[in-house]
Amino acid sequence: MLLPLSLLLLVVEHVHASRIPFIINANELSRRDPVSVGNTGNAQYVANITVAGNSVPVLLDTGSSDLWVYFSQQPADPSSITDTGKKVELSYAVGNAAGNARRTKVTFGGYTVNDQAFLLVEDTSSFTGDIRSQGYQGLFGLGPNSGSVIRKGLDKENADTMLQNVFNGAKLKDNYITLLLDRKNDLSEPFKGEMTISEVVPGFENITSMPRLDVETVTRLLKSDQHWQALTDKDSGVIGPDGLPIAFDSIVPRAPDGQLVAVIDSGFTFSQVPRDIADAIYGRVNGAVYDSTNEWWLLPCGQYLNISFNFGGRNYPVHPLDVVDDNFSKVDATGKKVCIGSFQPITSAFSLLGHYDMILGMNFLRSVYTLYNFGSWIENGTQDNPYIQMSSFTDPVAARKDFVQLRLAGQDTISDSRWALLPASQMQKSPVSDEEKKKKYQEMVLSRWPYILLGCLVFTGLTVGFCIYKCCQRRKRNGGKWTQRGALSSGLFSGGKRRGNDDQDNAAGMNDIAERDRETELYHAHSYPASAPGRASVDTRTSRLSDQYGVKMDPRNPFGSTAELVRTQSNHSNHSLQAPASPYQQNYSQQQHQGYDYQQNAYAGSSPNVQQYPRQSGYNSSYDQTNAAYGQNHGGYDQNQHAAPAYAR
Repeated sequence: MLLPLSLLLLVVEHVHASRIPFIINANELSRRDPVSVGNTGNAQYVANITVAGNSVPVLLDTGSSDLWVYFSQQPADPSSITDTGKKVELSYAVGNAAGNARRTKVTFGGYTVNDQAFLLVEDTSSFTGDIRSQGYQGLFGLGPNSGSVIRKGLDKENADTMLQNVFNGAKLKDNYITLLLDRKNDLSEPFKGEMTISEVVPGFENITSMPRLDVETVTRLLKSDQHWQALTDKDSGVIGPDGLPIAFDSIVPRAPDGQLVAVIDSGFTFSQVPRDIADAIYGRVNGAVYDSTNEWWLLPCGQYLNISFNFGGRNYPVHPLDVVDDNFSKVDATGKKVCIGSFQPITSAFSLLGHYDMILGMNFLRSVYTLYNFGSWIENGTQDNPYIQMSSFTDPVAARKDFVQLRLAGQDTISDSRWALLPASQMQKSPVSDEEKKKKYQEMVLSRWPYILLGCLVFTGLTVGFCIYKCCQRRKRNGGKWTQRGALSSGLFSGGKRRGNDDQDNAAGMNDIAERDRETELYHAHSYPASAPGRASVDTRTSRLSDQYGVKMDPRNPFGSTAELVRTQSNHSNHSLQAPASPYQQNYSQQQHQGYDYQQNAYAGSSPNVQQYPRQSGYNSSYDQTNAAYGQNHGGYDQNQHAAPAYAR
């Protein structure tokens, strides 16, 4: 089982610790020998670190920032270990372990930190494999402070990473490390794996002139742990085995068009790339089969594939021995040996928050010499942005010869038809599992949730604003348009709010209706003084309530009383309106069926003060008692049509 080290998810309790000064032995600034890096089957790269007097082989991982170790025997200097008393739970790809956060003296690459925080793993029984048999007993994270889970768990109190402490204490001119990984069984490679701190491996001095790949180029929506990442070149980031660029759209929000975000991570045995890229590399190989269980391609070991990546305007070819890996003794259903496509579809390492498109691991790093400059990630360092520089040492011609010798038994049959790629139309596609679909949907939501939230807020605001606007518009329209019944019931007759003949109530009522009903001009009053407020410059109407003239209220009358509508002069002159003779019929029993029977003679000319106005077409519809206002045969008023000419205006 492969170990994707950068997926280490350490779950740490928040604890408190006092600050303890540390002392670093920098041994001046004399040149140090590079740290030797061991290679275990091209799957793990380890270096020795001294912890509490014991030399412990640890994995070198640029994708994490913590130091943890497991002592297979009693440490040489147990008294130097200080227990913080804080339990730490950790979970990662190969299992779960528990231990306490400790402090002790640690030495690496000639630098010593006397009080280094680290995690002591006390039990590895839950691991899926024996780490000691795989050649390591711990992990040395080479990432920045911000990615340290142990540091966060100790509330940052004297809990800097090992490299941060080295850079701070030694006060080196440049805060960087370099990493050179060798290839097992490579016939032409003249070097072994090495690591340096603020120095360059002799013979690779040209690395300082390589393009600086800014690891902060892509603006991220959410702040997360920093990674050593770089952008591929526009529209030609990945060159496939047919020599053509592989097209792919980045999942990283705000990533430049045509470019992919790649994390450079020494903790991955196999590189993790988008599924479409993995299919483009291996899907056209004759005899290739996708293994859904392990989620990688299986193909004939003699298949020669030449691919490369473009960064910063330079091409970085991948050695063909690292494109098709034969280190794990795989066989197919017939028992025939097969090899693994080492550019694995990104599934378990899928970036849910969309911070990167792919992870270039050990099989890529064996083809380049890499420099990691921490820049502003180091508290006392320079203010330059962190960057990566890579120098390619893979010669395609020499690499082909290596492949022929190791995979084809010295016979160059690469050009034979059996190794020819299938047409693009016959390319196989690896199946997408339900779990991967779910993760992809999660990535699409989680990586863009600020945009989704903002869109929801804007939509909600616009919807609420539109509703408020429509309500205001409707209220404005309805405020000046009253139906007859609404005007009569709410305007002419105040019901329980009317208090007899109180002039103050009358004026208030007129003002009330004047404000609410400018168009119909109906007034809640039985007499209208010219000086009453609210009617200074518009045509007015006044109403005469029958109960003012001694008419009894009929409880069956739904409007409370009867009324007459008389139009005043348009110049608002003070007309004196006299009450006409009461039209109320004495035979009360007839009211049950007829209501009030008004006769024309009761009104026409009965009072000299009542002016007779000719019929005006503009008022017919509003005041024609027969057709609109008083034609209420079922409502309690039965009014004779002959009464209309005197009052219809």
